[in-house]
Amino acid sequence: MLPLWLVSDAKLDQKYGVAVQNIFISGAARMNQAMVAGDIDLASIGGAVVNTVLAGGDLVAIAVGVPTYGFSFYARPEIKDIASLQGKVVGIMSKGASSEHAVISLLQRHNLQPGKDVKFIYLGGVREVLAAIERGIVAGGVLSSPTTLAARRLGQKELVNIATLGVPYIHSGVVTRRSFARQQPDRVKAYLRAYIAAIKVANEDAETSKKALSRYLVTHDDAILDEAYQTFRGIFPRIPYVTEEQIKSSLALSENPKAAGANPKDFFDNRFIKELEDTGFIKELYGQR
Repeated sequence: MLPLWLVSDAKLDQKYGVAVQNIFISGAARMNQAMVAGDIDLASIGGAVVNTVLAGGDLVAIAVGVPTYGFSFYARPEIKDIASLQGKVVGIMSKGASSEHAVISLLQRHNLQPGKDVKFIYLGGVREVLAAIERGIVAGGVLSSPTTLAARRLGQKELVNIATLGVPYIHSGVVTRRSFARQQPDRVKAYLRAYIAAIKVANEDAETSKKALSRYLVTHDDAILDEAYQTFRGIFPRIPYVTEEQIKSSLALSENPKAAGANPKDFFDNRFIKELEDTGFIKELYGQR
């Protein structure tokens, strides 16, 4: 979420002429509902946007912030590898969200069938997943940074850094309604200017980034801030185009019967970013000629 936070914290919204108010909404399902209802205009949503569109929601992905699963799988000390999860229960943040997709993808790579070979329990948030691992309620679970540091401090171990697998996926991206994009194209472009500028700050300016992280993570623990920052630094793409491969990954994990015949191109719109690239905004931002 760092680029999203930096849009306002680094005053990039003011610089590019778009007033931004960040609102925290927990869970992909609630976020998608708020978007469809028109309560918010833009949101950071991952692969869950695919199921909303398949269900008839008027949403479209217009940028990607983290183009792969930015999670790690942690487990109790007695779990030696992913194969050891056979017959066990793992903790997931919420159904249909990026965290669930990451675990499904990981299990499938090891020929384990989710729901049959490995059971899921939905716990609501990353801290709840860690607590369940610590108490032995689950054998393991998917965690995001900086909770990964808290897990190691408690003696839990990382089995797999899923991000290193490089699986194409929209872990976090910018989503809007197609109707909003049609009616307010200038506001969409203004926000994307600020968002792309925020990505540059996130990748290059550790001090400003960590100030934003400290505020939103509500901590002054330097180790936690460094864990959060270094995990994603460099993963944020300079030009955040959405790709067909990222959408295909979500479609492959969808339980909606329409997914098999869906066209990946129906879920994203890169025209705003392309315009910003074609007009030289991104080159100018990075001091290129």
